[in-house]
Amino acid sequence: MSWQAYIDTSLIGSGDVDQAAIFNSEGTSVWATSPGFSLSPTELQEVVGAYKDTSEPKKVQSTGLHIAGQKYIVIKADDTSLYGKKGRSGVVIVKTKQALLIAHYPETVQPGSAANTVEKLGAYLVSVGY
Repeated sequence: MSWQAYIDTSLIGSGDVDQAAIFNSEGTSVWATSPGFSLSPTELQEVVGAYKDTSEPKKVQSTGLHIAGQKYIVIKADDTSLYGKKGRSGVVIVKTKQALLIAHYPETVQPGSAANTVEKLGAYLVSVGY
């Protein structure tokens, strides 16, 4: 399956996510993205920096995170997952060995459903070496 197919089928096709992108784990290369969903290099470095931060709680939990031009309050930050909320919509970010999955869910989707969809794809990618 192509990286774009993971976006189109596994993420957006689930109905739990309305925008998504897959980057390499350093945030320097776009592997696939949904139309109109783009992150700046600065935003990607915020994400990568949050994963490199070993403090508890992570700094991003007090500063927030910028994704596709929007600021999100970070409600979960661990070694593999970052969850952000803005109103009733939000983002779920999952890091695998080689990839960053960044997904946005709309107000009409329960955060847990979106998180489950993205986490399942992340676990699958880890199981096949990514």
